[in-house]
Amino acid sequence: MLSRKAFHITPSPTLSIDAQAKRMKSEGKDIIGFGAGEPDFDTPAHIKEAAIKAIKENFTRYTPASGIPELKEAISEKIYKESSLTYKPEQIVVSNGAKHSLNNVLAALLNDGDEVIIPSPYWVSYPELVKLNGGTPVIVDTKQEYNYKLKGPELEKNLSPRTKALILNSPSNPTGQVYTRNELEVIASLAVRYNFYIISDEVYEKLVYDGKEHITIASLGEDIQNLTIIVNGVSKTYAMTGWRIGYTASEPELAAAMSGIQSHTTSNPNSIAQKAACAALSGPQECVEEMRKEFEKRKNYMVDLIKEIPLINCIDPKGAFYLFLNIAETFNKKFRGIPVESGNKFASLLLEHYLVALVPGEAFGAPDYVRVSYATSMENISSGLERINSFLRELI
Repeated sequence: MLSRKAFHITPSPTLSIDAQAKRMKSEGKDIIGFGAGEPDFDTPAHIKEAAIKAIKENFTRYTPASGIPELKEAISEKIYKESSLTYKPEQIVVSNGAKHSLNNVLAALLNDGDEVIIPSPYWVSYPELVKLNGGTPVIVDTKQEYNYKLKGPELEKNLSPRTKALILNSPSNPTGQVYTRNELEVIASLAVRYNFYIISDEVYEKLVYDGKEHITIASLGEDIQNLTIIVNGVSKTYAMTGWRIGYTASEPELAAAMSGIQSHTTSNPNSIAQKAACAALSGPQECVEEMRKEFEKRKNYMVDLIKEIPLINCIDPKGAFYLFLNIAETFNKKFRGIPVESGNKFASLLLEHYLVALVPGEAFGAPDYVRVSYATSMENISSGLERINSFLRELI
C-alpha cells in the first residue's frame, strides 16, 4: 500500500510531454518541441572548463552538506552586488537544483495542515511539493487583464491563521510576467503585517525584456528580508539545467534547518558542478546577455506571429522564455469531428496530427491555456507556428 502522499502526487506534465515528443522524434517523426523548460544554448566554455579542471584535480569527494565555502561566498557576493542585500555564507544553502531548494524550504517550514498560497497560473511542482511536505496548497486565481499577477486584496482575502507562506515567482513560469516594485511593496506589507514567509522563486531573474527589471522582494526592507527565502540557481541563467545546482538565501535559523535536512537526504550537491557554478557566478557575464538578447528577439518574433493567428491570443511576456496562449475560443470547436474540449485535448491533437509539442494549461492550474516555450530556434518557431495556424484553421 503506497503512502497517501505518494498516491496524491501528479507526475510532472512538462517532463512527460517532453518525453513523449522525444520518443516520437526517435521514431523518425519531425517533431517541433515547444514544451521544454530549458535554454537551447550550450553551457558557456569557461564553465565547462572549470568542471574539467575540478575532475583533473580530483575534486570528486564529499563536500560540506550545504555547499563549498567558495560557492557560498560567490552567491553572497552576487546577491550583494545586484540587490545590496547582505547574507553571510552560513545563510546560503546550495542544493541539487532550485526544485530541491524549494523542497528544502517547505520541509523546514511546514507542519501538517499549514497553508501555502500559490497564485495561479503556477509552476507545476509548487502544489505537489507543498503536499509532499504535509502542507495545504491554497490556489488563488489571477486574471489575464491584470497580467496574471497577484493583487493585494486577493492575497489578503485568502489569508488564514494557518497561512505559513506565499510562493512568489517573478519572472513567472508559465506566464512570463514580472512584478513591479509597487506590486511587490503591497505584497511585502501584507507579509510583514500578517507574519508569513515569502518563498521568492527567482530562477529566471536574468531573463527580462523590454527594459523591465527584476527586483527581489527581499530588497524592500529589513522586515521583509527576514521573512523572505530567495530561491535561485544556475540552470536558466547559464544554460546549466543538467548540472543541478540551486541555492537559497534566508535568515540563519531557517538556513541551518535546511542544511540539516539536506545532510540526511542528499548529503552534498555534486562537487564538480559546484566548481562549475563558482565559475558561472564569478566569471565573465557577457554570455548571459547574449542569451538574453536572443531570447528577447525570439519572443518579439513569436508575439508578432501569434497576432496573425486565429482563435488564440497572449499577453506579451516580460521575462523567462514562455508564451502563455489563451485557447478558450477553440473549446466549442471540433478537429476532424473530434471535440477540442480542453487544453489537454488541444495539445494531444496538435502533437498527434501536426507534430507540435506544447504543454496544456491544466498543468499550471489554467485550463484555458497552453504554454509555448521559445527556447528553440527561430526556424522552429516559424515552422511550429505555421503548423499551429494550420491546425487552428481546420477547426470548425
